[in-house]
Amino acid sequence: MSGTGKRRRASAGAGKARLTRRGRILAWGAGVTSVVVLGIAGVGAWVYQDLNDNIKSADVDDKIGGERPVNLSPGSKNILVVGSDSRDGANAEYGKDLTTMQSDTLMVLHVPANRKWAAVVSFPRDSWVEIPACDKGDGSNSAPHHAKINEAFALGGISGEVAGAAACSIKTVEANTGLRIDHFMSVDFQGFKGMVDALDGIEVCPKEAIHSKKARLDIEPGCQTVEGEKALGYVRVRYGVGNGSDIGRIGRQQEFMNALVEKAKSRLTSPKSLYGFLQSGTKSLTTDPDLAGIKPLYGLASELKAIPSDRLSFLTVPNYPREADFATDKANVAWQYPQAADLFTSLAKDKEIDKKQLEAATKDPLYASSVRVQVLNGTGISGRAATVGEKLGDAGLTVVGTGNAPQESRTTTVTYPPGLEKSAEALAARLPGVRATQASDAAADVVTLVVGTDLDPDDIR
Repeated sequence: MSGTGKRRRASAGAGKARLTRRGRILAWGAGVTSVVVLGIAGVGAWVYQDLNDNIKSADVDDKIGGERPVNLSPGSKNILVVGSDSRDGANAEYGKDLTTMQSDTLMVLHVPANRKWAAVVSFPRDSWVEIPACDKGDGSNSAPHHAKINEAFALGGISGEVAGAAACSIKTVEANTGLRIDHFMSVDFQGFKGMVDALDGIEVCPKEAIHSKKARLDIEPGCQTVEGEKALGYVRVRYGVGNGSDIGRIGRQQEFMNALVEKAKSRLTSPKSLYGFLQSGTKSLTTDPDLAGIKPLYGLASELKAIPSDRLSFLTVPNYPREADFATDKANVAWQYPQAADLFTSLAKDKEIDKKQLEAATKDPLYASSVRVQVLNGTGISGRAATVGEKLGDAGLTVVGTGNAPQESRTTTVTYPPGLEKSAEALAARLPGVRATQASDAAADVVTLVVGTDLDPDDIR
């Protein structure tokens, strides 16, 4: 088989994404958008307008609200990309037992101010996070609560409008990461199928048979071309392949989208394939108003194309099975601290992430439940230690006691005795702006948190 053929394959069960030959096209919505708008450069004016009108716009600003993270790196962009599964229209046949809208893929594309590198950060859909209050689109607001991160899209999309779904997802990502989201893209399932079919399918090479009623997929081991329902099932399937985790699915999706983009690039000279691909691609896109058009998307694609292959990173939020902290929860994952917070902070400050260092740092996770902390109230506000302790307990940390600090304090502090540095750093990473310090008089065997007036309990991660 030729090298080109090899590059068009996607394999099941790998768990990690393989970059394409040049590594310059990004996964899922970002990658599809890149090749879509670059292909448009070669078509006529009437086709350009036709495709431009396909792209849907959704204004989310009035649904997000005003309490948002500050942009710490003017000139950079954080783009939320959602692989969406709307339950109305042509998608109604999928998952009838689910709510109106779902997101199977959630990631943030970070484009730095200098445009010399980029990072794509995938969020496992089973991430257990706090979903903030969201406009449900039916005249009511939801209450803040903990759930899988992909519930935000469904919650905001109860009315069937992408704007509400995207707004709730943006609020959730911003609240849990501290990142300011500048733009969003949503790519729906039906558009994805159309793009694959226009290219006469994509070759995949699963190492084992996959039989999943939920994903409507039955395929045997070995290399084969998939399109239509099989292609959709391949990127959606989770149970019955590998270890059944969402992490494995993320890898398969990234591989498949890279293969799709590579094949699309090879078909740009075929008018029929190109037009069908572009029609499906643009019809599947919903973006914020600033990205809703061929011209702004072409500008974004041009920036991405110029990024060197060795400066493009595919990352996943560091995580571990939440079962390690809550024995009864076998369905979700918890984010790993301080590594997750370090990742978000680096992006917020427009600092390039060293993927190898991140992987090395997350190899042996420190479970939240192994962090033993005593919480002392230094605010003078009655009950504040108990409130903070409850928040930390909900996050999985072991709170061994609460009480009052010897004196009131404006500044929140985390201190620890020798030997508990990692535990202290894991705690401090959940508290915005707080750093851990070793203290000779720190209580033995525990990390001590003195809550100052500068800490808003709602800001605890």
